[in-house]
Amino acid sequence: MSSTLDRPDAASPDAPTLTLVLPDGATRTVPAGTLPRDVVATIGERLLRAAVAVSVDGEVQDLITPLRRGGAFKVLTDKSPEALAVLRHSGAHVLATAVRRIRPDAKIGFGPAIDDGFYYDFEVAAPFTPEDLAAFEAEMRKVAQEKLAFEREEVSRDRARVVFKDDPLKLERLEDLPEDEVISTYRDGDFVDLCRGPHVPDTSWLKHFKLMSTAGAYWRGDSRRQMLQRIYATAFFKKEELEQHVHRIEEAKRRDHRLLGKQLDLFHFFPHAPGAAFWTPRGTSLYNTLVDFVQERQAERFLEIKTPLLFTKKLWEQSGHWGKYRENMFLVLDNETNEHDMSLKPMNCPSHHLYFGSTRHSYRELPLRYVTFDVLHRNELSGALSGLTRVRQFAQDDCHVYLREDQIVDEVKFLMDFILGYYDAFGLTASLKFATRPEQRIGSDEMWDRAESALRGALEATGREYALKEGDGAFYGPKIDFDVHDSIGRAWQLGTIQLDYAAPERFDLTYVGADNAPHRPVVIHRAVSGSMERFIAILIEHFAGAFPVWLAPEQVTVIPIAPDYDEYAARVAATLRADGVRVVFDAGSNEDYRVRIREAATMKVPYMLVLGRREAEAGTVTVRTRGREKQEAMPLDAFVERLREEIRSRALVPVADAAEAKAG
Repeated sequence: MSSTLDRPDAASPDAPTLTLVLPDGATRTVPAGTLPRDVVATIGERLLRAAVAVSVDGEVQDLITPLRRGGAFKVLTDKSPEALAVLRHSGAHVLATAVRRIRPDAKIGFGPAIDDGFYYDFEVAAPFTPEDLAAFEAEMRKVAQEKLAFEREEVSRDRARVVFKDDPLKLERLEDLPEDEVISTYRDGDFVDLCRGPHVPDTSWLKHFKLMSTAGAYWRGDSRRQMLQRIYATAFFKKEELEQHVHRIEEAKRRDHRLLGKQLDLFHFFPHAPGAAFWTPRGTSLYNTLVDFVQERQAERFLEIKTPLLFTKKLWEQSGHWGKYRENMFLVLDNETNEHDMSLKPMNCPSHHLYFGSTRHSYRELPLRYVTFDVLHRNELSGALSGLTRVRQFAQDDCHVYLREDQIVDEVKFLMDFILGYYDAFGLTASLKFATRPEQRIGSDEMWDRAESALRGALEATGREYALKEGDGAFYGPKIDFDVHDSIGRAWQLGTIQLDYAAPERFDLTYVGADNAPHRPVVIHRAVSGSMERFIAILIEHFAGAFPVWLAPEQVTVIPIAPDYDEYAARVAATLRADGVRVVFDAGSNEDYRVRIREAATMKVPYMLVLGRREAEAGTVTVRTRGREKQEAMPLDAFVERLREEIRSRALVPVADAAEAKAG
C-alpha cells in the first residue's frame, strides 16, 4: 500500500519528494518539508491524538519539525521507549517557563533530558532554596494545565540574536552553532528557548513530574566559568511509574553507602588524603573477605602477580597513556632530571605487558592470565570525589589475558561466565553492551576493523543479548561492558572485557608458535568489580548494609544476659572462632543485654546468641536472626553446623528465611 500526501500548505510544490516506509511496509510519498503530524493523520486520527513524536530513519523528531529525509517512519506514543526523553525534554522547557514567571531575572542555560529525568541550568544571583523549588513545581502544574502548544520557528542567526539579547548564555551557545545549522526556537506561552527539539505537542502532556533537587554546576562544565544553579527533575507518562521512581530515590538515600559506611563503622575519609578511603577493622574485614573470594575463584586458572606502583614516562609513552591519559595521572618529580617524568600507575596493563614480554612463551602456554590487586591512583577532580564510588586511590580485580587469535571466542565465553557467576553470588544481574571505536584512539582503521569483528563475533557466539554503544570503546580497543542491576533496579557499569591488538605491537610481544616462529598474541583486559572500593559501595547499597553472613564483618554477636554467664559465653565464642567465624563478645560488659541487642541490630550483625542460665545448663543457644522478631533455641553444635553451611555455600539469606520462602 502506498499513497501520496498532497497538502499545498505542508511544503513547497517544487520540493523534492521523500519516501517514508511504515512499520507494516506501507509507504507514504511526501514533499520535503511536510510536517510529520500530517503524515500521521493519513494513518489515522486516533493515532495522531496518541502521537508523541516520530522516528525517521532512527532519528526522533517531533510532529512539527519539517521532514528533510526519508526512510523508516515510526509513530511514537507514550508506550514507545524513545518517547520518554521527548516528554522529559519538554519538561525542562516547562520548568524554565515556570522559573521565568517567578524569577524573570534568571538567565537560561541548557535543559536536556538525562537517563533518569531532566535538568535546567539557570544563572541567578543567589542559590535556589527548597521553598523556591516548591514554588517552581506549583507553577509548572499551572503551565501544564494551560495546555500551551509547543510552537517551533526556524529563524536566522541575526533574528536569534535579537530574541536572546537578554540571555548571554544562549547567545554564547548560538555562536557555537555551525554555519549550516538550521536554527530553531520553541515557544510555550511567553517562554522562548533556543532548541533543536523534539517536544511533545503541548504542555498538558506533562502530568506526572517532580522536582528532585538543586545543585551548583559550572557553565558548560568548565570550572573556570561561572557557577549556575541546576534544577534536577523527572517526569513519566504514568503516575505509578513516577511513584516507583520517587520510591527508588528515597530508598537510595536510605541505602547511601556514605551514611551506612559511617553507621556501620566501615571506612572514613580525611582531608589529609582526599579521595582515599581509610578502612576500619570492620571495613578491612569486609574488604579482605571480598578479595579472598575473588582469589579463591581465580586460584586455578589465573596467575597473581605484584608490580611496582611508580613508573617512568617511557612506559606510559609506550602504552599510549602519556598522550591520552596524562591529565588523570599523578605525576612525580624526578630529582635527577628535575622533570615530572614519573607517575603513580593509574592502571595495571602496561606493567603486565612488561612482565609478559620479559619471558619467552610457547603457544602451548596460552592463554596466560595475570591478575593484580595493586593500589592504583587517578587524579580525579576534587569536586567529583564521592564516597567510595569516585576516589583517587583504589584497587581493581584486574586481569590481562595473553592469547592466540584463535582462542578469542573460547576465552570471551570463559571470562563472561566467570564475571556473570561472580555477580550472581551477590544476587546481582547484568546486561551487556558492545562498545565500538571512540573518536580519540590509537591504531589504524584496519586494526579496529579486525578487533571489532573478532570481539563482536565472540560476543555473539555466546548467544547472549547485548546493546550497542557506538564510539564508547577504550582508546586502544573495543569492549564488552557489564551493567549490573542492584536490588532497587539501578544500573552500575562494572565489569569489562576489552580486546587489544595495539599493546602487543607497542610492546613487541610475541610467543613461539607451532611452526617455531614468533607470533603476536592478542590481549584481553578484564575487570569484574571495576574497583574494589566502588564495588563495596554498591554492595553496601544493594544489601542496605545487611550483608549475607559469609560477607558480614561481624557474623555473630554473643550476648550473655548477666555476668554470671560470661564464662559460658566465652566458651561459645571460642567454639565459633575455632570454626573460622567472626565473633564479637565483650566479656565483662556492664551494659544491659538489651542495649547490646539493640547495638548489634544497629550494626546489622546477622546473628545474635542470647545466653542465660537455661542455655548454659543445656549447652544450647538462643538465636536472634537479623530482621526477625522470633527467637530460636537450639544446641550449639546445630547452630555451628547451620552457620558453617551458610558460610560455605555463601548463602544470600539465612536458613530460616530460605525455609520460609520455600514453604511460601
